[in-house]
Amino acid sequence: MDEGSRIARKSIIIAMVVFFIIALGPCISSAYHKSFPVVSTSEPYHYFTYQEMTELLYDLADQYPDIVHLESIGTTYEGRSIWMVKLSDNAAVDEDEPGVLLMGAHHGNEKPSYEVVLFFIQYIVHNYYENTTVNTNKVIQEDQLEENYEDSHGILYEDLSDDRVRVVMNNTQIYCIPMVNPDGVEANTRKNRAPNYGPDGTSNEITSYGVDLNRNYGFRWFLPFILKEYYYFTWLTDDQSDIYRGERAFSEAETKSVKDFVETKNISISLSYHDFGEWMIFPWTHSSLKTPHERLYRSIGENMSLINNYELKIYGQYGTKEYLIPRFCGTVGTSENWLYAQRNILAFTIELCPFRAPRNADLVYDACNRQVGVNLYICERSWTVEQEKKDHFILQ
Repeated sequence: MDEGSRIARKSIIIAMVVFFIIALGPCISSAYHKSFPVVSTSEPYHYFTYQEMTELLYDLADQYPDIVHLESIGTTYEGRSIWMVKLSDNAAVDEDEPGVLLMGAHHGNEKPSYEVVLFFIQYIVHNYYENTTVNTNKVIQEDQLEENYEDSHGILYEDLSDDRVRVVMNNTQIYCIPMVNPDGVEANTRKNRAPNYGPDGTSNEITSYGVDLNRNYGFRWFLPFILKEYYYFTWLTDDQSDIYRGERAFSEAETKSVKDFVETKNISISLSYHDFGEWMIFPWTHSSLKTPHERLYRSIGENMSLINNYELKIYGQYGTKEYLIPRFCGTVGTSENWLYAQRNILAFTIELCPFRAPRNADLVYDACNRQVGVNLYICERSWTVEQEKKDHFILQ
């Protein structure tokens, strides 16, 4: 066979291969997508709307009633339900198992905070019954790890297998409130959308809209009146301000709904997701004073930091060192302070993403991926933490 014939034969073979790839491509792609749903990260990230979230949660509760229980714990000023999803092996039953609380979107414009919770709900549901490995563009890739390992960035990756998910689900009651502030989410505002009648509620006319829900919880409510300069009293009490705390503690439907719900459950640990900064804090958020469970808080926080590679601010949001005389500054009215002080719940804030509500899909998926291991870890830690609270209680 001469050179020309060989070239012609190769050309025919290549053409046939290309033809079959084109002809069978949709079939191959379809089969691939059944096991590995691929989401393009080249497109701007689409955050869930309230309606999309509601439809998703209804679908999951309908398809998986044994492990997903959906209920409304309250109604916002604009009439939206504040949805709570319970994940457990007997979701409709209150069992004698430790509880974990995950919350997102206290601030409506901090969109990754609810995406992380919704991502985790889907991850748990899809991995409880079977081993579902999904493309890393959307869902954690299950490598069936035998042990933890670190990547080049120092992030500790844990075993995220379906076996681990089942053990967690069979021994924990996981309460998820993805959107504490659905009105704010829909309006893309930090505050909720309830009308204000002046800073103290005495005006006959509407003067503004919205309260910063994470300033509305009722612990040490009086402090800004005493230490005005330390707690931004002017802003806290100005209803036009983005951090206006409301006319009184628990004045808002959203915070009162969380309060009423928490008071009926046995919850050991809570994570409240916010955005942004890639760091974590724990009480006290209003002072550099140590809590009676300082060692336990640091232990849990340091382990979470190994998993998500976020900074743990052990001296508070504004502290950089330990002070001989405690400082009074920071934030009053947070869910973390109230949950810990009034309910003995070890409560953390986790600030996601390097900047506010990124549209880069890779950044959002990265935030979601990192927190799966964190959430599983606190579920496992909840199994022993009540005894640890007794063992590590130290009056400061």
